[in-house]
Amino acid sequence: MSFLDCSCVSHAQVQPMDIEERYEDTSLQFLSCDGSKFTLQGPAGGDDITGLSAEPAHYQLLSELGRGFNNLSQVKMARHIPTGQLVALKQTNLDECTEEELLQLMNEVLLSRLLRHPNLLTSRLVFSSCCQLWVLTPLMDYGSADTLLRTHFPDGMSESLIAYLLHGVLKGLEYLHRRGYVHRGVKASHILLSGAGRVYLSGLYSVYSMMRDGKRMKAVFDMPHHSPALLPWLSPELLRQDLHGYGVKSDIYSLGIVACELVSGRVPFQDMPPTLMLLQKLRGSHCCLLDVAPFPLGELGGLKVSRSGVDSGIGESVATGSLSHSATAPPADRPQSPGPKNHSATLHNLVQLCLQQQPERRPSAFELLSHAFFKQVKKHTRDSFLSLIYPAVPLTSPEDSPVSSPPCLSCHPTSSAAGDTVEGVWDFS
Repeated sequence: MSFLDCSCVSHAQVQPMDIEERYEDTSLQFLSCDGSKFTLQGPAGGDDITGLSAEPAHYQLLSELGRGFNNLSQVKMARHIPTGQLVALKQTNLDECTEEELLQLMNEVLLSRLLRHPNLLTSRLVFSSCCQLWVLTPLMDYGSADTLLRTHFPDGMSESLIAYLLHGVLKGLEYLHRRGYVHRGVKASHILLSGAGRVYLSGLYSVYSMMRDGKRMKAVFDMPHHSPALLPWLSPELLRQDLHGYGVKSDIYSLGIVACELVSGRVPFQDMPPTLMLLQKLRGSHCCLLDVAPFPLGELGGLKVSRSGVDSGIGESVATGSLSHSATAPPADRPQSPGPKNHSATLHNLVQLCLQQQPERRPSAFELLSHAFFKQVKKHTRDSFLSLIYPAVPLTSPEDSPVSSPPCLSCHPTSSAAGDTVEGVWDFS
């Protein structure tokens, strides 16, 4: 029995046949309401939680890390009581999900069974408790790149850290593209960083297969769910929704937007109305790196290429009309850049290649892995990683007032009290 067919879900039963056919794997035994579990092999290396139990009473729920999945899921830090290991636990109330949202959950579980890569964050342990779906993943001690931008790097990261993050994302994308999948949700909040310094790409609920009847399609035409929140990162060909469709090169465009996001701490196009954003992208307008202070606008100067590889800033192209700033704080409240910022020529070239208007002109993920910008990514050591991420510190386990211990088996997870919201919580949208 599938978790989609649980009697506690008041919606009509969902037929999963089309999803199973899409991924050509009919061997999966879905979850049931009696607390059955679905375990996966762990990643190569650390962060393995597959040996943990699938019993809700074995987990002590600690602080809330954030929310996601259209605000239907709570993500919490939890401790596996028998071993003391900390994990990230996502609880989703199935009774509040629509049929479309249930299909998305099943899509993510199916992909977790099919995909194995050290840079993809898959659901390692999945089981049900009453009407809740519990999904356990390794705890990402440093959170998301978006959280790091908002809490420690409001004016952008160093090029060394940007190269480190994007290189990990590209390795995950290269694996997906080689298997015939397009991610469609590449953005900073889906780039997670573990305590060991491993970069993970999450957001697998938006992944779409290009395989049909054993053959790889040249283009697909499906629009991602919850696409309004993804608009700034989506490629022109995906937004155009014409007969040409889109392919894996759409993710390369999103990677270019993420590069601009990490450089400045601001998402290009985010302040625009959706209609204007769509027009600008279809006309070929895109963001470019300006080697000047982002504020004030009146003091913008000319481009000055530097090979120093220091912190970067960003402005949008003249056609977009204005510089973007983060939606998390008003422009007047954001820290002002102390002076002009310089970018390396290789970073300029990387962004230019990724944001090509025509998808066939963009390089593949495999080709980008050998780009000159990533030559600075050296073999990871603990000390070198800590120097890149400073002054960020890893998450710690709160020793007082856990959310619940043992967890309540109610169908409705407990909500944080007003004023208890953790500053800089993860964005899982």
